[in-house]
Amino acid sequence: MNKLEIIENELVPVYETSTGEKVVYGSELHEVLGAPSVYREWVKRRLSDIDAVENEEFQGVEISTPSGQTKKDHIIKLDTAKEMAMLERNEKGKQVRRYFIQIEKKYKSNQLAGLSTELKAVIVVDKRVTKVENEVKMLGRELKDFKMDMPILGVEIDEITAVARRKGAECLGGKKSNAYHDRSLRSKVYHDIYGELKRQFGVSTYKAIKRSQCQDALGVINKYTLPYILGEQIKDCNAQMNMEVM
Repeated sequence: MNKLEIIENELVPVYETSTGEKVVYGSELHEVLGAPSVYREWVKRRLSDIDAVENEEFQGVEISTPSGQTKKDHIIKLDTAKEMAMLERNEKGKQVRRYFIQIEKKYKSNQLAGLSTELKAVIVVDKRVTKVENEVKMLGRELKDFKMDMPILGVEIDEITAVARRKGAECLGGKKSNAYHDRSLRSKVYHDIYGELKRQFGVSTYKAIKRSQCQDALGVINKYTLPYILGEQIKDCNAQMNMEVM
């Protein structure tokens, strides 16, 4: 894939390999899209987002810079680059995607020009099937992202509640402690635990936390510590119990 010849340079430079494959350099695509993150982070995330297969849909390469140093880049097939552009979900991403589609149409028409009618029909059908498969694959990824962006479900609410109860009992000194059996103190502790969740995730109720944030929410609860004044109140309450026993 390394022997490349530039064939289009209107928006993003597009190259052709010795086998006729249309490709782009990842760094040049990144620059045109204007992604805010650095190239190394952006390309790793985008290739992962679309489940791109190395040495099939892209290839990592080392290229020389004007200063004589080398840097890591990627040679990416046009179909893959088109998906990456679409994931930017902005006007520049749409523009680049349309540009790639125009190039595909241009060179497909050139390739079909000398073929028989029967062979053209077979190729067209095959391309349509491939397009549908890619669209289904993309829809599946978007549906997965949509589900993870929804508020937590009942089973996840139960998990958060169970962890919060366990943490609250621990902060109160255990279920047999005087503080645990003090309804006012117990209410204050649980109110503060759930309040910390709402503060951390910017929601009005912990049930509005997204499914993708569930594990983070559990981590917040496990790391929860009592405010100083509430902690002192619990110590005093439990100390009173110890004095009564004495």
